[in-house]
This record gives sequence, structure tokens and C-alpha cells, in this order.
Amino acid sequence: MTADWLKSRKLLPLWVALALVAQPQLSGNGLPDFGPAPSYADDDDGDDGDDGDDGGGGSSGRPGNSGDSAGAPAARTPLPNLFRKLTDRLMPRDERRQTRPRRSEPLPDRAPDEIVATGLTAAQLAALETGGFSVIERADIVGFGGEVLRLRIPEGTELEAARDVVAAAAPQSTADFSHYYRSEQGAECAGPGCASTSLIGWPGMSDLPAGCSGSATIGLVDTAINPDHAAFAGGQIEVVRLSDATLPASGKQHGTAVAALLAGAADSRAPGLLPGAKIVAVDAFHRGGRRDDRTGVVELIRALDLLDRRGIKVANMSLAGPPNVVFERLLGSLAADGMVIVAAAGNGGPKAPPAYPAAYDGVIAVTAVDRNRRVYRRAARGEHIDLAAPGVDVWTAASVSGARTKTGTSFAAPFVTAAAALLKSANPDATSSDIVTALGQSAEDLGEPGKDATFGWGLINVSAACAAAEKA
Repeated sequence: MTADWLKSRKLLPLWVALALVAQPQLSGNGLPDFGPAPSYADDDDGDDGDDGDDGGGGSSGRPGNSGDSAGAPAARTPLPNLFRKLTDRLMPRDERRQTRPRRSEPLPDRAPDEIVATGLTAAQLAALETGGFSVIERADIVGFGGEVLRLRIPEGTELEAARDVVAAAAPQSTADFSHYYRSEQGAECAGPGCASTSLIGWPGMSDLPAGCSGSATIGLVDTAINPDHAAFAGGQIEVVRLSDATLPASGKQHGTAVAALLAGAADSRAPGLLPGAKIVAVDAFHRGGRRDDRTGVVELIRALDLLDRRGIKVANMSLAGPPNVVFERLLGSLAADGMVIVAAAGNGGPKAPPAYPAAYDGVIAVTAVDRNRRVYRRAARGEHIDLAAPGVDVWTAASVSGARTKTGTSFAAPFVTAAAALLKSANPDATSSDIVTALGQSAEDLGEPGKDATFGWGLINVSAACAAAEKA
């Protein structure tokens, strides 16, 4: 007998004992049962192949239902896993599996070989083309009074150096990287849904105060949307696909949920704040190589230009990304022309740098709170935060059918957008600053007295704001 065989004989009782301890329960058909089956969200099976719309599980989609069966047996460790772990312990150290969790790389925030510029003359562009730059896309933007160009940089040139070349060739121009922006959704949140409308004093649509009267048309820049969802049965949503048709379409979870919060039909499972509002939804996103839904800065500029050309003066942007000087210039121009833009504060966490466009002057930045008025733990902070609204465990449409809870600053922004649309419809000359003042003066102060970096002016109270506007 060899020493290895003797060693295995001595270990045999240990293997048998462990096998007996880990013996799985038998199901009714006599087959092993290694624990309860997973629960799935209500009416959301096959939701774009993603059971958790916001990158996490934990909710059944029904308020107050965790999805677990009462008295279900505790899960047991499957035997293959147990034996695999035991084998690893018995093997020599240098032969053990070297499986360590891989650190995920951060998602890219810009195109690796593009520059975006506006204000170039024909001669300056020709000189850049002679130097190896090439035009990828031209967009005629009213707010700029000219073109925005996407330029491919010369091969072998570093991105920062290419931007400097453009700036030097055309000192009067505005140039920056071709940044990416992503929808600002958070993790799926378990637990009962909250009465979001009562939390913010949302007025009944049948008896609106004079300070918030009138019909509303809202622009929405977001991911793909499912226009066939029952929440849009009234036909109040128009979807314009702006992203390149050759690129993979983005998921519909985020855009459908945000649109339903704004204007879901009153008799659907996902009633919206303004069921009679007209929504012009611009699908500016595509599915990136890392399975993330992203949009480029030029697509965002074109989307806002489309809304501006249609005369839409209130827009929701539940998305975030880095600062971009070309984007900033257009947003400033639109704000000066009376467009009210509401943006999600971002879900990078309390220590994250400011997210854009929310952090730009003239854009209303919205953070999220739960039903107990506590700030969403992943919400961004900063002096640019203007207002707070419900954004944790908010009930809205799933992408295929039915409804589920959603969490993130993305889903807080529509509450402020809807309020802004009411105030703007009653007073078309109201600016973003006027809207923030009206909502801020009537808000429930949640943090330090006055405006603070966590809640801004506080949790909006729409009825109070409408009443104050009526007296003004």
C-alpha cells in the first residue's frame, strides 16, 4: 500500500461524516432539494432579460411582499460545493485553485478617439483635416447658431493633445472630449412601496390651483421606452429614436419607468403624476460594449436641440456624466431662453464628485429621499443640490408589463419635473431660477436650516408651491 492510499483511507470517515451532515432534503418527487427557489418580480419576468431593472434584486415587485414563502426551509450547501471546498483544503497549497474575485474596471467616461467642437470656421476645419482629423458627424444646433462637430483624432495622437491642437487651431471655438452619460438608476430596493404623491403634497388633477393650471408638454431624454406598455394606453407619449440605428438599442427599463412616473395612465398599474401630459421622449442611448446603456455628449446636444425646436420648455434628464464645456455652453443658452431642465443628482455616493448636467448653473439638481424623509444613501451631495423628492422604493412601470419598485435619483427627478411643468404652464415666463425659488420656499426643510449640500432646499411640497404661485 502506498502512503497516499493510506492517507485517503484515514480520511474516508471524515468524508462520509461530512456527506451525512450536508445531506440535502428530498423534495416531493424524491429529488434533492438544496433550498427555496428564487423569487421573481411581479409581472416582470423576462424584462429585457434582466429580472432586476436597476442592477440588483431583493424586491418581488409587490409592495410589502418579499417573495419568500412562510416557513420555507433554510438553504443547504450543495454537496458539489462542499466537496470542492474540502478538496481545496486537502490539496497541496501550490495546487489549490487560485480563484480570486476580479476587480471590475470602471466604465469609460469618454470615446477614446474623438473630440467634440463648435465654432470652427471652414478654413480652420480644413487645416485640421489636413493634419489628420476627420469629421464623424455634423449637427446643426439652433442654440449654438452653427454646427457641433464630432472629430476623429489622428491615429497615434493622445486624446488630450488632440484637444489642445483643436483649441490652438481655433481659439474662438469650444472643444472637449466626446463624453459618455448614463442613466442614474440605483439598486432595486426591497420593502413596501411608499405613498410618494402624498409625501410631496401632490395636488389632485381635477382641482388644480390657479398657480399650477394649464396643460403640460414635457421633454424626456432617456433610454429606449416601451410605448406599448399599458401605462401609455392613452397615447400621450411620442418616442423619437435619436441614437444611431446601427448601434445596439438600449434597455427599456429605465426610460419606461421615468416616462410612466411623469404621465402613466390614471387607470393603469403605474399611474403617473400628470396622466394628461404630452411626453416627447427622445431615445438618445445605446447599449455599450460593457452591457451598459450610454449616450454621447453630441447625442444629448442633439436631443435638447430637438426639444428646443419643438418649443418644449420643460425637460427631464435622469442621467449623469462628467463635465463638458460644449454641453455646458448649450445648457446655458437654453436656460437663458427659458427652458427648464431638471436632472438627477447622481448615485455616486456622498463623496463622489458632482455629476453633470445636474451640477451646471441653470439646471435643477434633484436628490432622492425615502418615505421617512431620509436621503438615499447613494445620492450625490454638493452645494449644487437644489431640491429633494421621493426616489427610494418608488412604484412605477416595469419595461414589459405591470409595475415594480424603483430606487435612485433618476426616479426622484420626475417629481420635480412634473411640478415644474405645472408651474411653467401657469407662468410661461418662469425661469429655472423662478421654479427653484417657488419650490424651495414651500419645501420641507430636512437638513441644516436653509439650503444644504444633502437636501438642497428640502422636500418639495407641490400644493404649497401652487398656492403660493396663485397669490403671487
